[in-house]
Amino acid sequence: MERTFIILKPNAVRRGLVGEILKRFEQRGIKIVGLKFLKMTREQAEKLYEPHKGKQFYDELLEFMLNGPIVAVILEAPRCLELVRHIVGATDPLKAEAGSIRGEFALTITKNLIHASDSTDNFIRESSIFFSPDEIIDYYLDVQDDI
Repeated sequence: MERTFIILKPNAVRRGLVGEILKRFEQRGIKIVGLKFLKMTREQAEKLYEPHKGKQFYDELLEFMLNGPIVAVILEAPRCLELVRHIVGATDPLKAEAGSIRGEFALTITKNLIHASDSTDNFIRESSIFFSPDEIIDYYLDVQDDI
């Protein structure tokens, strides 16, 4: 089993898409093992987007992420990282596949509804900003028999 980390951004929450987005992962048999609804702090946002510090879009991205609640999620499944990134779609909604989350719902590159870790190292770094190990729940999912 593999894990990855996603954030449903403030515009996903404001547009009422949290349930729809989480449903797409659950319907594929991806297990939610960590889930938090919160208002991101500046410190969390700066740690999360540290790799982008100094880039043109950095300040705008921070302000966007701080302007409303987010949903932080840890997902688990075989090949989870690759599968989740496929379901999420390309960063640019115009290049995202039809049927992907960004392909169906996102409008701009920066405000594209969802963040998804792009590597195992980033999953570990990013998820640790929002979750402690005791907040990740391991349990059996009935669909695991079908995997």
